[in-house]
Amino acid sequence: MLKLENISFEVENEKEILKNVNLTIEKGKFIAITGPNGGGKSTLARIISGVLKPTRGKITFYGEDITDLSITERAQKGISFGFQQPIRFKGITVHDLINIAKGEDLSALEASHYLSEVGLCAKDYIHRELDDKLSGGEIKRIEIATIIARDTALSIFDEPEAGIDLWSFNHLIDVFMKIHKNKEKSIVIISHQERILDVADEIIAMVDGAIIVRGAKESVLPELLHCENPENCAYCQDIVEA
Repeated sequence: MLKLENISFEVENEKEILKNVNLTIEKGKFIAITGPNGGGKSTLARIISGVLKPTRGKITFYGEDITDLSITERAQKGISFGFQQPIRFKGITVHDLINIAKGEDLSALEASHYLSEVGLCAKDYIHRELDDKLSGGEIKRIEIATIIARDTALSIFDEPEAGIDLWSFNHLIDVFMKIHKNKEKSIVIISHQERILDVADEIIAMVDGAIIVRGAKESVLPELLHCENPENCAYCQDIVEA
């Protein structure tokens, strides 16, 4: 489905953030990307989605070169991206946003289904504006609802647990597993949370802009969680045990 070849990313006058990353994501996979803060995880997610463009390298999606495509063009191709800190749209209601994501003029009742999927009481949110009166956790769940509505081939979430309470987090695990049931679609989640790592098919650990380990969760997760020297281990020091 998705292939990254020798992807590097540099910021002027700063260090190389990504270093020749090679990555293939197959159809129907649930991939969790973890590792210490500053390791390049979020930058990689932004490059896949089109928020950022790589300094070097090539990205193909279903065999098509999308390296130079914008986030909008990639969205049209079937890639969705959930920001770590979602954007607020003053003057736009939740109903409006879901309609935009779905690309259809849904009734309030039809749009409410997607809010229920992420554990929000639809009648309390469907007509609300996406302004600063919504908490970080609320806006995050609304964004995830729009990604569900889009129903794209590849969904990418950057630390979806940030700002989410425990009940909502448990509900989101169910949401991700429901997405994963569709073997035609793939999901990539950037996370430190053990519970998310535990439901993924594969785990990727990144350190200093490079992938240092990738494998099935059965082999990688025990190594992350039971390291003999975790305080000095580069790729497991920031893992948060649930």
